[in-house]
Amino acid sequence: MSQRLKNSVAIVTGASRGIGRSIAQAYAREGALLCLVARDKLSLEQLADELALPANRIMTLALDVTDRAASFNAVHQVEARFGHVDILVNNAGVYKSKSFLNYTPDDFQDMLDVNLFGVIHFTQACLPGMQARQHGRIINMASTAGKWGSRNQSAYNISKHAVVGLTRCVALEASSYNVTVNAICPGFVQTDMLEELKAQAAQSAGASAEEFVKAALARVPLGRMMTTQEIAGMAVYLGSSESSGMTGQSIHIDGGMVF
Repeated sequence: MSQRLKNSVAIVTGASRGIGRSIAQAYAREGALLCLVARDKLSLEQLADELALPANRIMTLALDVTDRAASFNAVHQVEARFGHVDILVNNAGVYKSKSFLNYTPDDFQDMLDVNLFGVIHFTQACLPGMQARQHGRIINMASTAGKWGSRNQSAYNISKHAVVGLTRCVALEASSYNVTVNAICPGFVQTDMLEELKAQAAQSAGASAEEFVKAALARVPLGRMMTTQEIAGMAVYLGSSESSGMTGQSIHIDGGMVF
């Protein structure tokens, strides 16, 4: 192992499944000390057991990222346990597909509360310590949906456009403190969330799940779904010293879907 993240302290939100789980696995292999965050306590404990890290190198915190006080308290616990935070991966997210006219105000608010304000809470909690130490890496999980328009997911797209914009703005403010802020914009990734997306989006479009997938992949030059491991590889790079000259970027991993 290259140990590119050796002894770096990393918080990963939404760590219990999908992309977050793969990032946690990759970070463990690369030598990071981990705080894994998600709502499902049992899933977090199962992941921690799977990673088999020594007890002094891992902690799990079951909480909802929409809870600002709990988010700040989580960061304080990490700093008390490990001394500081080097890397924050804002990965927690939710998805709901409807036509614009069928979305309710609560739908829009729910999407923003998790996908945007969850990022804001943890970033505002971690950034002061990073700036004080003149070192830090913040990695936001956005989406290709944050770079273009698409039918039947306006609430989701709005939340991810906001994450892309937030990434650019915080990167500018944090740059003088040697803190980098970047976003990853996955396309179609094979996760359980994608299975939910397929069912919801197909229903919204009046098509079968198979027809939806076929139409979606027709827009992907590589002709396949991305893997969670491909996204995790970029998260390792952005968390490491190799990416020290990169900030304010929103990087597509989408099989060539968006140019």
